[in-house]
Order: sequence, then C-alpha cells, then structure tokens
Amino acid sequence: MSLHATILTIFPEIFPGFLGVSLTGKALKEGLWSLNAVNIRDYAFDKHGSVDDTPCGGGAGMIMRPDVLGAAIEDNYHGGKIIYMSPKGKPLTQAKVHALSEESELTIICGRFEGIDERVIEEYNIEEISIGDYVLTGGEQAAMIMLDAVVRLLPGVLGNAASTENESFEADLLEYPQYTRPIEWKGRQVPEILLSGHHENVAKWQKQQALQITKQRRPDLLEKNT
Repeated sequence: MSLHATILTIFPEIFPGFLGVSLTGKALKEGLWSLNAVNIRDYAFDKHGSVDDTPCGGGAGMIMRPDVLGAAIEDNYHGGKIIYMSPKGKPLTQAKVHALSEESELTIICGRFEGIDERVIEEYNIEEISIGDYVLTGGEQAAMIMLDAVVRLLPGVLGNAASTENESFEADLLEYPQYTRPIEWKGRQVPEILLSGHHENVAKWQKQQALQITKQRRPDLLEKNT
C-alpha cells in the first residue's frame, strides 16, 4: 500500500524539501508514496490572492479565511484524514505515526499567520497535531517532520524493517546506546558485553540501558505503563 499526501499551503515551493532526499526521496521516486503541494492562494476571491483577514473580536495578527481554505479543501480532498499542524494539537507520538502510516490518503493543512478559522476545523472534522511545545512561523516544517516519520514506516522504505523495532518510543522507552568500530577511541572502550557474542546477555544489557536512560531523561514515558 502506498501513501498519497496532499499539502495545502501558501508556499508550495517549499515541498518536497528534505523529503526529496535520502530514504524518503528514494521512496518518492519509486512511487512508494506521493506528494501534491497545493497553493491555497489559488482559491482566493480577489486578484491579490488574499487568504487571511483580521480576527473577530480583535487581537494581533491575521486569521486564514474559512471560505478560501474551505474551497481548497473541497477541491483537493480525496478521502482519509485531514490534519492541521497546530501547536494546539495533540502531541505527535510514535504510536500516532504508526497509525498514520496505515492510511492511503492524508490531507495536511499548513497554517500561517495566527492560525485558521475554527469553523473550518469543525466543518471538516479536522484533526490537530503538534510536533512540540513551541511555535513555528508556519506548518510546513511541521508537516515535513510528521511525513518523514510516517514515510519511513511504509513497507519497502527501510532496507531492514526490523531496524525500527528497538528505536526510541517504540516500547515507550528511549533507545539504548549504540557503538561501532574502532573498539577503542580516545581511551574510551566499547562495553565488553557487546563484544561477547552472547546474544541473550546483550539483549538484557540493552533493555537495562534503555530503562536507565528513559528513567533519567523521560520518566514520563515510564509513568504511562504504571
């Protein structure tokens, strides 16, 4: 199954951006997923391509108009979830990324200014997703980050599908430390257990390290399972 992503943005030239290189770029060329960036300004009602207006009730900034954005959605929606990248959304998690990787169609709205009219969210049952507790200049960067996380889970994108099994967040744990050659570097040694060839003991060490790192850095992840 492949994924088709429709991006609604006022800056379509940004895409595919970093999604066009490395594994996601290779997968894009091979047709494992596809991308269509649509310019919301094409649906404006004036010659200036206006997509925003002042907020009702006053306040700083501008709000994306519901009539313009609604027209863009209705002309480009082909099924599946409609997602709005928003700091007010639920945090993007690895579990959510897995769920999105099962979709065949995603429509992603990239907001600008102070956001979009709330009626658009209500009318089209839009799901709001946040990539973190901070604010960006627009949703394009957030959309790319979310798509990068989703696309790498699609069948055929990674050379070894098993490589995702022990990654951070897959079991509500951060990943254990990784090492490679040379065995000694600047007086620092690779842990002897990793050179033992005893797979069961290595696995136990990796699990112990993952638990320890998660407890130190993200105890909230451990609390989810208690």
